[in-house]
Amino acid sequence: MITLLLLLIAYLLGSIPSGLWIGKLFFHKNLRDFGSGNTGTTNTFRILGKKAGSVVFAVDLLKGTLATLLPAMLGLHTFSPALFGLFAVLGHTFSIFDHFHGGKAVATTAGLILGYNPVFVLFLLVIFAITLYLFSMVSLSSVIAAIVAAISVLIMPAFHVIFGSYDWLFTIIILFLVGFIVIRHRENLARIHAKSENIVSFGRNLTHQKHNI
Repeated sequence: MITLLLLLIAYLLGSIPSGLWIGKLFFHKNLRDFGSGNTGTTNTFRILGKKAGSVVFAVDLLKGTLATLLPAMLGLHTFSPALFGLFAVLGHTFSIFDHFHGGKAVATTAGLILGYNPVFVLFLLVIFAITLYLFSMVSLSSVIAAIVAAISVLIMPAFHVIFGSYDWLFTIIILFLVGFIVIRHRENLARIHAKSENIVSFGRNLTHQKHNI
C-alpha cells in the first residue's frame, strides 16, 4: 500500500505544470498559445524569458529528483527508486492538471537520473553541452544526450564505470524514456532535416539551421 501511495505522490508531483502556471500567474500568457505550444523549459525560455525558463527548468528537474528520492526518505527499498522517478516523468508529460498534456520529458528525466546517480547526470550534461555548442539546438542536444544515456546504461555497468553493477529496472526505465524522448522530438527532428529548427544564439550551428530562438 505504501508503495502505491508513493507512486501516486510521484505522479502528482511530476504533474505540476510549472511552465503553464508561471506563464498564467506572472505573465498572463498561456504557453499553449505561443511558440511550439509546449509547456516545458525550451518554450518557456523562448516565450517568457531566461528567468522564467530557468525557474521552470529547476522545478521540472527537481520533480524527478524528489520523486526518485522519496522511497529512500521513507526507508522503502522494495523497488529501484527509478520506478518512482518514472511516475514523475509520466506525470510531467501527461499532467492531470493540464488535461494530460505536458513537456517532452527531458528535464524531469534528468531529475530522475540526478536522484539515482548524480555522476551519470553530470556525464550526460557534458554530452548535452558539447552537442549544443556544435549544433546550437536544444532539441538535438536533448536527443543525443538521451541516446548516449541508453547506450551507457547498457555498457557502463559491465565495466563498473559510473555504475557499480546493473540495476535492470533502472536500465529498462531509461531505455523506455529515451525512446519516449526521441518520439516526443519527432517534429523537431523533421525540422532539423528541413534546416528549419530553432537554434540558440551561440555555438557553431554546423547543420546551418535557419531559425533563431
